[in-house]
Amino acid sequence: MDTSGSAVLGSLTTQVLWSGFILSMLFGAIAQRTHFCTMGAVSDIVNMGDWTRMRMWGMAIGVAMIGFFGMAAAGLIDPAKTLYASNRFIWLSALIGGSMFGFGMALSSGCGSKTLVRIGGGSLKSLVVFTVMGIAAFATLKGITAVVRVATVDRVAVEFTANAAVPTWVAGAFGVAPAVAGLGLALLIGLGLMVWALCGTDFRRLDPLLGGLGIGAVIAGMWWVSGSLGYVAEHPDTLQEAFIATNSGRAEAMSFVSPVAYTLDWLMFFSDKSKVLTLGIVSVFGVVAGSAVYSLFSRNFRWEGFRDVRDTANHLAGAILMGVGGVCAMGCTVGQGLSGISTLSATSFVALAAILAGCAGGLKYQIWQLERSL
Repeated sequence: MDTSGSAVLGSLTTQVLWSGFILSMLFGAIAQRTHFCTMGAVSDIVNMGDWTRMRMWGMAIGVAMIGFFGMAAAGLIDPAKTLYASNRFIWLSALIGGSMFGFGMALSSGCGSKTLVRIGGGSLKSLVVFTVMGIAAFATLKGITAVVRVATVDRVAVEFTANAAVPTWVAGAFGVAPAVAGLGLALLIGLGLMVWALCGTDFRRLDPLLGGLGIGAVIAGMWWVSGSLGYVAEHPDTLQEAFIATNSGRAEAMSFVSPVAYTLDWLMFFSDKSKVLTLGIVSVFGVVAGSAVYSLFSRNFRWEGFRDVRDTANHLAGAILMGVGGVCAMGCTVGQGLSGISTLSATSFVALAAILAGCAGGLKYQIWQLERSL
């Protein structure tokens, strides 16, 4: 590769990484201020019948979905070249992995993104969850549990001739272009979710609106960073198209299971020149930094540790379940529940449903534990 090409590629990589870091800081700050949390949303419904935080999450999905397919219609990103685009409908991986992740996040007091937000707010037990979840995720990507994953759930899939996504199926059924079907579905579902969110009286306040609109906009922004800003039609080294600074080599948005594993790998092997920063890694640092800045600014920063042995055991078990389950399901509440769902991937819908069901089961298990101890 010539010197000029190397300089241009290096400059573009820097732009992509800094853009991802800034967007992730916004995510962390908004989540810290608004208490944006999927586990918390399910807990509010199960324990109090309060749907405010779930409406916040619904609005975030709607904004991200409209943003994604709006950019696709404008030719800025290609839905067929994202991490979630595949002709393999891995329903069993999504079902089992999502259930494990959902149950685990209930035990661990929050999902991967909430763990990072809590670290920024001073939670030492979330730092332990982060480490254990990252190790479990890495083992499921390349280690002992990866062997089990490949030999079991990965073998079960429905093969399609085209992308296993709702817009592709609708386009085939009605004889329209996938881009048109995608935009139409995004407007129908996305606007429907936003209207549903606004129907809640308690939702029409600053923080819930900020959480829903802000988080959704950050996800859409990350799609633009990886799928448009970081897109290179012909990489100088390979002469093939590339998505700069992504772990998968495809367009990615935010997710917080595999990127946590890659972050631990980068930290432990920092001197290895082959270990480079990626969007996933800077996103992890960005969420922690954004949460920390807001926590310190609002004077809400508090050191927090484990209450007792049971609390420790629950968080360790939950971290392992999230690490293993998140990799099997190809994402977490953000990775599949926001980024994946925004692409209308069929696998993402199964993963999201399984995560919510697993979380509800985990919360009921904790209630049972509490009642048994009284």
